[in-house]
Amino acid sequence: MEEINPWKTLESEVKYDNNWIRLTEHQVINPSGGQGIYGTVHFKNLAIGILPLDETYNTWLVGQYRYALNAYSWEIPEGGGPFHEAPLESARRELLEETGMSARNWKEIQRMHLSNSVSDELSIIYVATDLIQGIAMPEETEQLVVKKLPFDEAYQMVLNGQITDSMSVAAILKAKLMMLNGEL
Repeated sequence: MEEINPWKTLESEVKYDNNWIRLTEHQVINPSGGQGIYGTVHFKNLAIGILPLDETYNTWLVGQYRYALNAYSWEIPEGGGPFHEAPLESARRELLEETGMSARNWKEIQRMHLSNSVSDELSIIYVATDLIQGIAMPEETEQLVVKKLPFDEAYQMVLNGQITDSMSVAAILKAKLMMLNGEL
């Protein structure tokens, strides 16, 4: 099947806009020919994730209370990267802010859309190695717990459903596959 857009947009109206997201409601003709509405969320930053790994395959997770979920979440270090900034620079900044670490080696392992049925948010995930410990500098909105653990323990947390953040799940599963294939 050809990759053509079967949707027709009749009208669009911005319903909400702030520094991070814009919510737009679209009046549409859907692929079956019916009229309806479709809401989209435009993200104003890239989603950046970092899986730090030391020489003995330990990693670091960041724990924090996530307001949108009304729940505590264990995740890889992650945050937003402005579109005008190189994604790797955003990754370096996020790793330092959240864990206090910097890394000499970086490898991009995944690009993905986080919820493509309603948003255009693009995620870029890196593995950071050859780590140097410094001092964490979290943002004022972050109350973080940083935990060092063996990578295989983080992998088990994904398999057991203890890690549910999509970037973290993807990063850990992709890294495990790369390890099995001798790529990491």
